[in-house]
Amino acid sequence: MTLAINQSWVAANQDLAMALLFGIGYAGIIFEESLAFNKSGVGLLMAVSLWVVRSIGASSTEIAVSELTRASAEVSEIVFFLLGAMTIVEIIDAHQGFKLVTDNITTRKPRTLLWVVGFVTFLLSSILDNMTTTIVMVSLLRKLVPPSEYRKILGAVVVIAANAGGAWTPIGDVTTTMLWIHGQISTLPTMKGLIVPSAVSLAVPLALMSMTSEVNGKGQVSPNVLASEQMAPRGKLVLSLGIGALIFVPVFKALTGLPPYMGMLLGLGVLWIITDAIHYSESDRQKLKVPQALSRIDTQGALFFLGILLSVSSLEAAGILQELANYLDAHIPSVELIASAIGLVSAIIDNVPLVAATMGMYDLSSMPQDSEFWQLVAYCAGTGGSMLVIGSAAGVAYMGMEKVDFFWYLRKVSGFAFAGFAAGIAAYLAVSHLHISLPSTIAKHPFLPGL
Repeated sequence: MTLAINQSWVAANQDLAMALLFGIGYAGIIFEESLAFNKSGVGLLMAVSLWVVRSIGASSTEIAVSELTRASAEVSEIVFFLLGAMTIVEIIDAHQGFKLVTDNITTRKPRTLLWVVGFVTFLLSSILDNMTTTIVMVSLLRKLVPPSEYRKILGAVVVIAANAGGAWTPIGDVTTTMLWIHGQISTLPTMKGLIVPSAVSLAVPLALMSMTSEVNGKGQVSPNVLASEQMAPRGKLVLSLGIGALIFVPVFKALTGLPPYMGMLLGLGVLWIITDAIHYSESDRQKLKVPQALSRIDTQGALFFLGILLSVSSLEAAGILQELANYLDAHIPSVELIASAIGLVSAIIDNVPLVAATMGMYDLSSMPQDSEFWQLVAYCAGTGGSMLVIGSAAGVAYMGMEKVDFFWYLRKVSGFAFAGFAAGIAAYLAVSHLHISLPSTIAKHPFLPGL
């Protein structure tokens, strides 16, 4: 009897019940360290609970199952894409392939090193995900620079650069990847539209940090610490193949029309076969093969994305996100302000559910592919997380590796990151308006429309 009463209440108040569940679950994710609950577990529990409520509130169970099946197919594309990308990066890292990149950082001047680290991270993050890039670059800094305020500043530069670099390519940040896979943005227009604002969002903080006392100090860099480390056999080959596999994904999508995760799985399969071949009968090098790489990837992170995306898809199926979109349209008519607000909120709340919710709120009929709104969402969600150390996966990785305090980052870095974020938005709007004024014959030129 109690169950029947509860089910009838849930059916009559579906929106309220789902909003409460999502709020409670999201609070558990935000305060995971205080509560000692892993956010992946909370996300999965929240997802299942929300879909149970949706099945009760739907007009029939068959409708809810159909909605869940469609949502699962979309979410699985992102999860498979991430698992493939993370495995490829782990294989490269196992072969010390990134040493080829870091060995070329030879400057010992603090101010020059600040800019070099920033732009190397920016370029690396456009191919790798921002968290992996942060781990690689902070590990390098530990070998180049002794513990000091200067090294903390360099680490903060890595966070800002990793988030900025990931925002302008479809494979550089999970939120940009989500928008790309679901068709809100395409490859070349996004790269052309966001490269300038992303670079500006890095250059402004670098210029401001260059004037601080920590950067103008003396003798912080320790030379030749990396000389003793050796790249694994055929490490250069694995690096080339791995980076090539990642870059080939957008090309694969353009050539075949198949979803991006198929291109990522193709690259992983090729790399798997080749690493098995080059390490054949080398029993002491099993750690260089794919099975060992699979044991090291961030499976918890993939399950967190699964839980969050399924949770948000339940809100979309129930029509809650559409109601929220209608409210925002009525009260905030400017798409620039809505996208900027998403960026500001992503400094506090994980940008994955924010972008997932935004995708559910606005469809492609109201906001067409590659419109100003979607490009701004990609930029703002990617770079907004730099304003607080907890606002991005890159910041959380840096905080854990360097034991950086939340309030230290707030005092020393947040202002610079905000200046870069705002300058990038201004740069995007300026470039966008310049493009509008181009002659129509140029503006209509079909630059590789298949991408």
